Amino acid sequence: MTNISVEDITNDVAQHEPTTNWKRYFSFSTDHKVIGIQYIVTAFILFLVGGIFAMVIRGELITPQSDLVDRSVYNALFTMHGTVMLFGWTFPILTGFANYLVPLMIGARDMAFPRLNAVAFWMIPIAAILLMASFFVPGGPAQAGWWSYPPVSLQNPTGNLINGEVIWLLAVAISGVSSIMGAINFVTTIVKMRAPGMTFFRMPIFVWNVFSAQIIQLFGLPVLTAGAVMLLLDLTAGTSFFDPTKEGDPVLFQHFFWFYSHPAVYVIILPVFGVFSEIFPVFARKPLFGYKIVAVSSLLIAGVSGIVWVHHLYVSGTSAWMRMFFMVTTMFVSVPTGIKVFAWTATIWGGKLRFDTPMLFAFGALILFVFAGITGITLSSVPIDVHVNNTYYVVGHFHYVLYGTVTMGMFAAIYFWFPKMTGRMYYEGLGKLHFWLTFIGTNLNFFPMHPLGLQGMLRRVSSYAPEYEFWNIVASVGGFLLGVSTLPFILNMISSWMHDQQAPKNPWRAIGLEWIVSSPPPVENFEEIPVVVGEPYGYGKSEPLVAEH
Repeated sequence: MTNISVEDITNDVAQHEPTTNWKRYFSFSTDHKVIGIQYIVTAFILFLVGGIFAMVIRGELITPQSDLVDRSVYNALFTMHGTVMLFGWTFPILTGFANYLVPLMIGARDMAFPRLNAVAFWMIPIAAILLMASFFVPGGPAQAGWWSYPPVSLQNPTGNLINGEVIWLLAVAISGVSSIMGAINFVTTIVKMRAPGMTFFRMPIFVWNVFSAQIIQLFGLPVLTAGAVMLLLDLTAGTSFFDPTKEGDPVLFQHFFWFYSHPAVYVIILPVFGVFSEIFPVFARKPLFGYKIVAVSSLLIAGVSGIVWVHHLYVSGTSAWMRMFFMVTTMFVSVPTGIKVFAWTATIWGGKLRFDTPMLFAFGALILFVFAGITGITLSSVPIDVHVNNTYYVVGHFHYVLYGTVTMGMFAAIYFWFPKMTGRMYYEGLGKLHFWLTFIGTNLNFFPMHPLGLQGMLRRVSSYAPEYEFWNIVASVGGFLLGVSTLPFILNMISSWMHDQQAPKNPWRAIGLEWIVSSPPPVENFEEIPVVVGEPYGYGKSEPLVAEH
């Protein structure tokens, strides 16, 4: 395969600025590495905002009475918490790592469309500012939950055209357009800009998983964006797509929403699976077990993800045959996922393990994911789902996936590639302290939600029966511990980045194109495009990854 440059694909090419100072992170940069860090830092700031909302929620729930904030404020807080954590934290930070790493991992000088890449990033702060501005409009921010189901989301008690729900829908639509632009960029880059010799079955699994996730984005995200626009028209233009008082169908919105929003879970978690596949071989000093099967399973997950969404609608008047069909398809997702778990276990088994901070976070995230997978299988079963629907059992499962797996996986990625991005080494002691606070806090916070749900405690409520108090106290203590856990992380990142001591070029002795360049990488990544000849996970093997020039 010949090397194809950005110029061969598009005329939308900009010269990268040579500056290396901090000002470039506040500019309209077209360097994929700068954009990647812009995404990551912006996402973490929004993570802190969403975390503050979560701690207020847990503060309210520590007692059975609604005695901390007004009920409408509580509704706004849990709506904004979910929205910020999904659209402001998980999607942007994963996009940030994909931006930074994919061109380096495939031997490209940049993304296919650099200016489009920059525009996609700057839409994220705009969406975030809109969400935060909704606190200052009459009636406050949206209160219909991050899913925004009608007819609740169609209620407009203030009577104003500009209200929290309208602003929420605008922000979600902007975020969706940004993600669609990013998906086009990633798919084009991976298909067209791989270095000579970088065949599909020499690509790192992280790239495979980003590719699979972005395919889901291309097919699913336009549906959610269309649904958001239709709901916006119902609110502002008098249409009646989803308004039951005007012969609209509110359940139709649920189909629009979940057709994308359940596959979105795989958009989020597939890159994290890629992180696991990069970290486990390094810290076990073994090749990734079943590389090709693991790669293909990513595409299989992407394909099956398009036929599972109705398990969110089991109690929405869904017909019996549809319940049975989507129960089977949902359970089938566990097959390619189980293949990955088996491969990671086989990679770790018998390896020369080193439990540095990246390995601790990846290993801990894997343990929590297995537990989340078990509860996910139970939720795919119609009888169990109908019993626990709309209870804290669902919330507990969801947060084991989104926090226990995705967020801890992202921390693993931050620690693993921090030396590459900054040229500095983090403090191992602070990293391990961060891990244990996070791992313990995650289990204290989200495990109690499972017995609460099985006992019948409904979610989205600010007050509850006294018999649920014990588990809520435990969950709130865990939530506060998670808040505290971010402090050593922030201290570690800032102090390490400002420290003068350079990190080794490749502190992990990892195999991968991103590790053959300096840390941080030069502006155009490679002085000369490498020619790939070896295996992507050839730990313990003698052949090199790239040919000598």
